[in-house]
Amino acid sequence: MAKDKIVCGIDVGSSKIATLIASIDEGGKINLIGVSSTPSKGVRRNQVVDIVEAVSAITESVEAAERMAGYSISSSFVSLGGPQIESVNQHAVVAVSEPEGEIRESDIHRVNEAARAIPLPSSREILHVIPRTFTVDGQEGIKDPIGMTGVRLETETHIITGSSTSMRNLVKCVSEVGIEVTELVFSGIAASIAILTDTEKELGVVLVDIGGETTDVVVFIDGSVAYSAVIPIGARHITSDMAVGLRISLESAEKIKMSLGHLPKLPALSDEREEEAKSSSTKRKEEEILDIKALGIVEDIQKISKKAVVDGIIRPRLQEIFKYVGKEIKKSGFGTQVPSGLVICGGGALTVGAMDQAKYVLGFPARIGQIDGLSGMIEEIDSPTFASSAGLIMYGATQSSGSEIRLPVFSGNLPFRGMIQKAVALVKSFLP
Repeated sequence: MAKDKIVCGIDVGSSKIATLIASIDEGGKINLIGVSSTPSKGVRRNQVVDIVEAVSAITESVEAAERMAGYSISSSFVSLGGPQIESVNQHAVVAVSEPEGEIRESDIHRVNEAARAIPLPSSREILHVIPRTFTVDGQEGIKDPIGMTGVRLETETHIITGSSTSMRNLVKCVSEVGIEVTELVFSGIAASIAILTDTEKELGVVLVDIGGETTDVVVFIDGSVAYSAVIPIGARHITSDMAVGLRISLESAEKIKMSLGHLPKLPALSDEREEEAKSSSTKRKEEEILDIKALGIVEDIQKISKKAVVDGIIRPRLQEIFKYVGKEIKKSGFGTQVPSGLVICGGGALTVGAMDQAKYVLGFPARIGQIDGLSGMIEEIDSPTFASSAGLIMYGATQSSGSEIRLPVFSGNLPFRGMIQKAVALVKSFLP
């Protein structure tokens, strides 16, 4: 019986560090065996600003997940985000190596390498090269040209780049924990793997991942990524607004925000009986006042109206976030090609009124994303908060460790990674 493959994903965010460990059997079933989420330290806007604190927080998260899973992790897929993320669509052409024969995987590699040849400043590196579509001798819209006959092979690719400094600092932090970074994956791409359906990707959809201090926007057209960007505003800005507006601590503001997000919608008043209407009105007024003591807030503050908090503080900031999302969609040029609308995930998706404001501001249909495709301890991650970390596991499960040459869905740009993988494979070949 073959041993199950173990995959680890570490989502290093500005509000939390989530570590997921899963085993993948021969049939490709992903079984979640370890989950951990700890408060983030040393990270601002998804970028490392204090290596010592970041290493401490990552260590705490990884050790908790290892204890739950009963495995010691040596390598991991790690998410990368932040405002330094940029993207561009690139076109490339190569001649097929054997014009009389068939298109091979080596031809796919050559055309993707040609697409990578974009001018970049020394401070930036390519994170992903994602093939969108191929053209063989003028025939467009080909998803996988391997095996087809042709002379001229073209590709449209989506290239995501990041700051070299940010990438190296993140790799250094994870390495100091004693874990090798298998690949860095843009957090928005990771979230899309766990949240979006194939139908939505084909029709056209916008993924909005509202994190602690940043919001990822990824546009899918015809089943592939067409545009990606990061907005430097997130759910923590809502918490800050509440702390200032209500004159309370950030911790208390976060408790109030989360409690409002979990409240059931109140039923409409009945017009059948006047007495019932009056009693319902009285009850509603009582429910409109937040129960501060029940939330465990010890600060001496006045009565807080739920309606005042939601309408006066939370709603304006949500509208600002979605206005920025709208600007990115307009900038992409694909605003008319996303009939599936918006899929919202990340911790900010739990904010009260997030979905309603998305519909109101942008005029698109919207839904809160649910993680799908995992088994095992799924109750632990039954929240859009874990979208990126679950996506890292699902992405890692699709990566073939045996074959060196394959159709690259995503190809990272970590220095010496190929050499390290070959060295590891060589060592493993001598083991019993």
